[in-house]
Amino acid sequence: MLFWILVAVLTAAVAVILLYPLLRGAKAAENSRAGEAAVYLDQLRELDRDLAGGLITAEEADYAKAEIGRRLIAVSAGEPETTPKPARHHRVAEAFVLLILPVLGLCLYLTMGRPDLPAQPLEARLENPGNDVAVLIAKAERHLAENPDDGKGWDVLAPIYFRTMRVNDAQLAYRNAIRLLGPSPIRLDGLAETLMAVSDGVVTEEARQALEQSLALEPDNPRARFYVALSMEQAGRTDEARLAFEALAQQSPADAPWLPLVNEHIAKDGGAAAQPTAPGGPTSEDVAAAEDMSAGDRQQMIRGMVESLDAKLTADPNNFEGWVRLIRSYAVLNDKDRAADALKRGLAAFPPAGEQGRQLLALARELGIATEGMTQ
Repeated sequence: MLFWILVAVLTAAVAVILLYPLLRGAKAAENSRAGEAAVYLDQLRELDRDLAGGLITAEEADYAKAEIGRRLIAVSAGEPETTPKPARHHRVAEAFVLLILPVLGLCLYLTMGRPDLPAQPLEARLENPGNDVAVLIAKAERHLAENPDDGKGWDVLAPIYFRTMRVNDAQLAYRNAIRLLGPSPIRLDGLAETLMAVSDGVVTEEARQALEQSLALEPDNPRARFYVALSMEQAGRTDEARLAFEALAQQSPADAPWLPLVNEHIAKDGGAAAQPTAPGGPTSEDVAAAEDMSAGDRQQMIRGMVESLDAKLTADPNNFEGWVRLIRSYAVLNDKDRAADALKRGLAAFPPAGEQGRQLLALARELGIATEGMTQ
């Protein structure tokens, strides 16, 4: 009931706002006619003064008085040719504002709105945000404003900031997560990527330091190794960059989705596409053939490799690194449904209570994969 009362009050207020210029216009017209009448009366008095002073003849004065008198009568009575049209126009406009607009608005609301939906204040929306990223961010920000030392909160919010291109906020969130929870490869790599985003893709000195710290914790981290090699390339050290990219390619799994990009940089730096040493990897002929493929065919080849890894993990799920690669690969392919399924199966082999399970969940949050119902 309160809702409809508010609707009625708002409708009346809007009607008054819309009608005010019309009413004001009518009043202005009346004031204008009164002003014109005063001008004509002054002209009549001026004629009398001119006649008395001998400036005009009596015949001229009579003629001028007749013309001024005609105009004065027209203004005082209202011209029949001009006044009815504006009056009719105003009445139609007033009827439209008072009747048609509220009826039209009500029909649109009943057709497209949800009058049966109960009110949901911001507090309730924050408690049940669903897939609304803006509400999720607002909820996390409100929580962190009240609990600034919650490292896990910063850890969750940092990659979300990064994905929504709030890179300065992401940088602060990553720094807080590292300060409160300690450095980890995922956090350090995320900070480095954020610093690179701020610098338009350039691997800055601070980003390189974060990557080297990440490699000290996880020497085989392909993400950090790629960016370190990229920093060498950007610095003009092409020989060192090529060797670093070649080493990464040689030690990467055959189905690693980053291999095509690594091989592109190897070729750019003057080398030949490297062949990975992992069993079942593509031969040099496969790599050469892939270079001649269209983008769609190359994507299909990569997807086939990822699905091969998926099949291997189904047969042998006790391979933590394999699950990490599979989840990340599906995310790179923008197949979030399969990435979520891979996360679920990976957590079945490495439960969330354990360190490896927590790493899988952290990776999923970083990649934007839903983890609802998987944390227990």
